[in-house]
Amino acid sequence: MTRQGSANPPRVGVIGLGIMGSAMANNLVKAGFEVFGYDPVPAARQGLKKAGGRACKNVHELTQKAQHLVLSLPSEAALDQVCAELLATGHKGLIAADTSTLPEACKLRHKKALARCGITLLDCPLSGTGAQALSRDLAVYASGNAKAIKAMQGVFAGFARVRYDVGDFGNGMRMKLVANLLVAIHNVSSAEAILMGARAGLDPATIVKVVSDGAGGSRMLQVRGPMMVNRSWQEATMKVSTWQKDMQLIQDLLQATDTPAPLFSATLPIYNAAMAMGHGMDDTAAVFSVLERWTQWAPKI
Repeated sequence: MTRQGSANPPRVGVIGLGIMGSAMANNLVKAGFEVFGYDPVPAARQGLKKAGGRACKNVHELTQKAQHLVLSLPSEAALDQVCAELLATGHKGLIAADTSTLPEACKLRHKKALARCGITLLDCPLSGTGAQALSRDLAVYASGNAKAIKAMQGVFAGFARVRYDVGDFGNGMRMKLVANLLVAIHNVSSAEAILMGARAGLDPATIVKVVSDGAGGSRMLQVRGPMMVNRSWQEATMKVSTWQKDMQLIQDLLQATDTPAPLFSATLPIYNAAMAMGHGMDDTAAVFSVLERWTQWAPKI
């Protein structure tokens, strides 16, 4: 989708300009949208300006510029604050697609409150890392009001590879947690496989290239395998500390549905160890470092 050169480019507001939000905003600018963004961090707002977007001082100013909004927030507290500010604007007709990975109950509470004031909240979490967001390689799991999702389809196309309409509000988060359960396992399994191959004398970069192209490949091996090989987990596309929130949400859903998950459970101590070893601000590819340290031997890669 390209709208470059339009005399009156469509407007969209992005609230939350962190790793994911900034990537989405930048791609929307490239797609020809007039992008307005807000983040409490000045550096994030400055980054949007450099990308060609327009930074706003607060949520109220942003909603005066755009009625189609994308939320990319780190916590329940952040969603609470943003939704309170949306209510305070008094602007009816706003559509806000929340792409954050947050508890379904929290989102549902805000959906109901916003609806009473004529604002539609959609539950639209994303599948993809920060690196994938940069290259527009994201999948949107859209759930909620079908008419509002249709109204947002151009916006989704501006920052994502594909959109799936998964039904009632909340189904987006459930689908995201299904995906993230697999991500948790595949990330650790990628680290295990690369480490085993390296200890057996294989070249780690060759492992990633060859195995990714066969039956043993996974998206995590493709995306995070190179970070493990290059030891570049300091360049976070999903911080271990942020991932801990996602892991807790998966555990909560497993418990609520009485679902046995021995493979997922086996990954928990590895991510916890990554936190204990000081990798909280690093990418989850740092689980490789955890397993490597456990061997008490560092392969030359």
